[in-house]
Amino acid sequence: MSDPHDTGTVRTSLAEIAALLAPAHPAVADEVLRAHDSPHEYVSAFADRLADRGIDEPVDNLAWIALVDALDAHGLLAEFDWKEDAQEIRARLQKLESRPSIDPWVLFEARETGLPTDKFLDACGRHYREIGAALAVLDIDSDCYPVVGLRAARADDLTALAARAGFPVRHLGAGRRRR
Repeated sequence: MSDPHDTGTVRTSLAEIAALLAPAHPAVADEVLRAHDSPHEYVSAFADRLADRGIDEPVDNLAWIALVDALDAHGLLAEFDWKEDAQEIRARLQKLESRPSIDPWVLFEARETGLPTDKFLDACGRHYREIGAALAVLDIDSDCYPVVGLRAARADDLTALAARAGFPVRHLGAGRRRR
């Protein structure tokens, strides 16, 4: 088994994650690999975008943040505040290019829309799974939820690749969190 901190393993895993989440957008992988290979160059090139995150020099998770930002720029990720309104979450998830062809919103109960953001996102994940889709948070160690959609059958692939790269992923609605 390869060392999870080996730069080649991390680079390969990041490229595979980008291909998994953005198969029609090779520019996503290009940005992520640029952040991994040339962090100072990436920070300079994307200074405006990174300033919104309070980043003005390379940080340890720069390539992961680059993935989140590139996916967002291509309509493949929705980033939610820790106290986002349920209707805003619904509207932004429905705009994702990776949204499922079957609308999971018919499965929601009225009481679920009053849940706090984290619990509502887990409810979204459960309902997405009921139709064969999945929602995952690409954790960037912040008080936000960068959420991507993908086929449920590929959720374990995302988890494994992220673990190899050394970055956290949490699948929404996949069951109770273990402590």
